[in-house]
Amino acid sequence: MPPKRSNEETDKQTRIAIVNSDKCKPKRCRQECKKSCPVVRMGKLCIEVAPNDKIAKISEELCIGCGICVKKCPFEAITIINLPSNLDKDTTHRYSQNAFKLHRLPTPRPGEVLGLVGTNGIGKSTALKILAGKLKPNLGRFVDAPDWTEILAYFRGSELQNYFTKILEDDLKALIKPQYVDQIPKAVKGLVKEMLDKRSELDNQAQIMDFLDLKNVVDRSIGDLSGGELQRFAIAMVCVQRADIFMFDEPSSYLDVKQRLNAALTIRSLLGPDKYVIVVEHDLSVLDYLSDFICCLYGVPGAYGVVTMPFSVREGINIFLDGFVPTENLRFREESLIFKVAESATEEEIKRMSRYEYPNMVKTMGSFRLEVKSGQFTDSEILVMLGENGTGKTTFIRMLAGKLHPDDGSADVPVLHVSYKPQKISPKHTGTVRQLLHEKIREAYIHPQFITDVIKPLKVDDIIDHEVQTLSGGELQRIALCLCLGKPADVYLIDEPSAYLDSEQRLVAAKVIKRFILHAKKTGFVVEHDFIMATYLADRVIVFEGKPSVDTLANSPQSLLIGMNKFLELLSITFRRDPNNYRPRINKLNSVKDMDQKRAGQYFFLEDKFLVVSSHPQDIRRMPVSTADVLQVCSIVAEQEEINVCFTESLKGAGIAGVSAFTLGVIFGPVGVAVGGAAGGLAGARFCKKYQPFWKILTTMKKEDKERLCVHMMAIIQKLDITDAAMLLALVTNKGVGYRNIVDGLMLYAQQISY
Repeated sequence: MPPKRSNEETDKQTRIAIVNSDKCKPKRCRQECKKSCPVVRMGKLCIEVAPNDKIAKISEELCIGCGICVKKCPFEAITIINLPSNLDKDTTHRYSQNAFKLHRLPTPRPGEVLGLVGTNGIGKSTALKILAGKLKPNLGRFVDAPDWTEILAYFRGSELQNYFTKILEDDLKALIKPQYVDQIPKAVKGLVKEMLDKRSELDNQAQIMDFLDLKNVVDRSIGDLSGGELQRFAIAMVCVQRADIFMFDEPSSYLDVKQRLNAALTIRSLLGPDKYVIVVEHDLSVLDYLSDFICCLYGVPGAYGVVTMPFSVREGINIFLDGFVPTENLRFREESLIFKVAESATEEEIKRMSRYEYPNMVKTMGSFRLEVKSGQFTDSEILVMLGENGTGKTTFIRMLAGKLHPDDGSADVPVLHVSYKPQKISPKHTGTVRQLLHEKIREAYIHPQFITDVIKPLKVDDIIDHEVQTLSGGELQRIALCLCLGKPADVYLIDEPSAYLDSEQRLVAAKVIKRFILHAKKTGFVVEHDFIMATYLADRVIVFEGKPSVDTLANSPQSLLIGMNKFLELLSITFRRDPNNYRPRINKLNSVKDMDQKRAGQYFFLEDKFLVVSSHPQDIRRMPVSTADVLQVCSIVAEQEEINVCFTESLKGAGIAGVSAFTLGVIFGPVGVAVGGAAGGLAGARFCKKYQPFWKILTTMKKEDKERLCVHMMAIIQKLDITDAAMLLALVTNKGVGYRNIVDGLMLYAQQISY
């Protein structure tokens, strides 16, 4: 029987100590970590630090994991982490003592796209550098680094052995598209066409430029390009060169939905039998669309990262969202990330009090013209603006904020207190984050509700004492969001809150915005290109259409289903929902699902149960019509037909108008409806002065009223021989045979309810 390992031996192998070099300041403290350490008091050199040192050093072999130094450090520079017991080996690289280390490596496969998903600071860029041959893995031995013979022996028997052998023999050339494309103008000067011609080694330049829509900027200087143009230029620079390994670090930043999918197709066009493609992406719907298989990275940001084994695309992303790796029986996040749209807009907890309106507006800026259709919005509501880059979303937001004024002849925008988070964040404050928050949002910053809803989820406390000028893009985004929500206002206008945030932070930010708008009973207008975040946030959507940068139209707010359907139809993309966590998934172009949904005119679904899974009618998955289905259909019909109902004081007027139209319609047909409606309307005018859209009433309707409505509508649905939810939704969306029966039944019920 083998001897048992002592606890001390196990502890040595599974504990790491991290000292943050930016936070550790021995000259400004009394070395509390060393003085309080019980191991040091026993005479052992567990912590070594002197006032003149740059950083403290902690011996992981001697550390007992008591955590006293973590609590005593005045700058919160120390982190002691107990690793999972299966991580006592497989260390691929460690930068130095008490610094970040990476366990294992992703395994690329020729002819397939490998997607990497994980939070910021978890080791994705380190893994890319190692796989590109730009960083030599030291297997955790940062003092006595191993040579390549030893490294190849370490990877013996795996696919990585052949991979690194080819890199050593210079058989593989690697290209990396950098993460921060806004830094490119500082390093590269010249015109776009000159740079592409200089680097072009293949005959695909014209095709790539056409696909990435770069033909309009070929004669422009690189320093004059916008963020989206720089991103497309950086992707094109990689795609026109000859290489064996193509690596793309966040290729969707600054791009709109259409451009993201074009970029994804461009990247996939590089695939060949001996070509490797690796992509790091935080937009999960784009990563899903782009990748063939996925490696997740988990751990503690800035401390350690672990690469999982390869999974299929759906399974890999679901594992990341679930926070549990079944192959290792390990949970790396306390709670799963699930965002069910149908439940996120629960009716009982939303009490809508106020209603605002904005008029028809026109704004001309040089050769660009934006027309805005009038619309309404209420409190506790989020409206997401969908459209390509250059369609006027930011212009519309600035008009609502009062930063821009409509052209002469356009009606005045309502005067509202507005809080605005701009698209581009340029910090001007010279102090710390704490000073900035104290100066800008003092009351909210110390309010317990705001701390619970915003400060803690966004992890502002982790960077509270950092200098604002030294913050990264993601940290700046979190602070900007915090400042925006902390200002007292009627309307919160948030432009691209997902920029620079990783996948997990995006979902957290979406939940923060939604919870704050709900609790504060305010209205939010959000511009967002990340489709998962947009569908989670939206109560209603505003679709922008037209020719970008020339002539565009902002439609009136529509329900999530109708608006998304219209927007996706413009892009010719179809979505389905994952049955496990309800995240939107893009259907592959011209796949069976894609073709079936396009034929049915159903580009977007709220629930996976509505999906057509085969082109053959006998294979369609049948789901019985539920109460939720009936309420959803009623809301769609009420909005499409603009059905209004009156409040308590005007109930008699609505009754007279509706009953007159209905009665004469039965007797005399369509002519009778017109005559009866006119007569009833005149008679009801004495009583009826205040109407409310019926689809809004549905969100605040009492439970018993909803049940009566469902019973009433179910009787009509059964007479139409509708047996499943897919048939019902298709009938309503396409206004098929029997649609008028549903409309008439809903109008009849609308006349009976009392508010």
